[in-house]
Amino acid sequence: MILVTTAGKVGAEAARLLREQDVPVRVLVRDPDRSTAMALAAAGAEIAAGDLAVPASVDDAMAGVSAVVLVSPAVPAQELNVVASAARAGVAHVVKATSKASANSPIARRRGQAKIEAGLDAAGIPHTLLRSNAYMQNVLTLAPAIAATSSFGSAAGKGRAGMADARDVAAVAAAIAVSPAPHAGKTYWLTGPELVSNYDVADVLSKLLGRTITYRELTFQDNKDAMIRAGVPEQIAEMNAQAFSLTAEGDAEWVTDDVPAILSRPARSFEQFAADHAAAFS
Repeated sequence: MILVTTAGKVGAEAARLLREQDVPVRVLVRDPDRSTAMALAAAGAEIAAGDLAVPASVDDAMAGVSAVVLVSPAVPAQELNVVASAARAGVAHVVKATSKASANSPIARRRGQAKIEAGLDAAGIPHTLLRSNAYMQNVLTLAPAIAATSSFGSAAGKGRAGMADARDVAAVAAAIAVSPAPHAGKTYWLTGPELVSNYDVADVLSKLLGRTITYRELTFQDNKDAMIRAGVPEQIAEMNAQAFSLTAEGDAEWVTDDVPAILSRPARSFEQFAADHAAAFS
């Protein structure tokens, strides 16, 4: 049995792919009645109701588990509950979805990831780290503005990122969870096939949609305020704007071949991603 700790964009896709292979998978969710959980249950996944902040519910979900796909909003106390539970249960491997983590990062989310990774090391559980570049799916948060105004803005400036499709990250996580031994102790840096700027995003969407999509460079504060107005919690908006500002400085300008090396197929391009989600931008 493989445990997936949340049903977000990576976790839900990893669980779906595992079920396609008839691999037993259990997904820990807060609300089993939500549409994503119900769809996973229909696909044959076992749904465990619980909360990463409640150790007893994590222990219940951990029963009989051989590997864990650990993916969540990177709250250290919650993910460390999973690590401790996995250690108690004698889990053989943890696949940890993470980022460019650093204990000294100006971004709280990255500092949290570093703390979780340190906890994994201390627990002594064999594990693999998946450091993903910016998710292509993050562009979907801009889709309402693009559909309504044919424009979008960011503090990323002219910065480029090796944007990764979360579906590829999920596929890598699933593949490693099924056959973890060759990947123990390794860190993979997951990206798409090329560097992409927001100007490139606008060009791709313009061609796809048949109308001009305009990108505007924003200041950190303007970007943060825009996200807050769109309903993003202030703390998350600040971290996102910080990450975009670092992208403007070249922080995300890296591409690797780790996705194709593990999956034996090319990583999805932004053009593919955009075409798959064209309706959202229309």
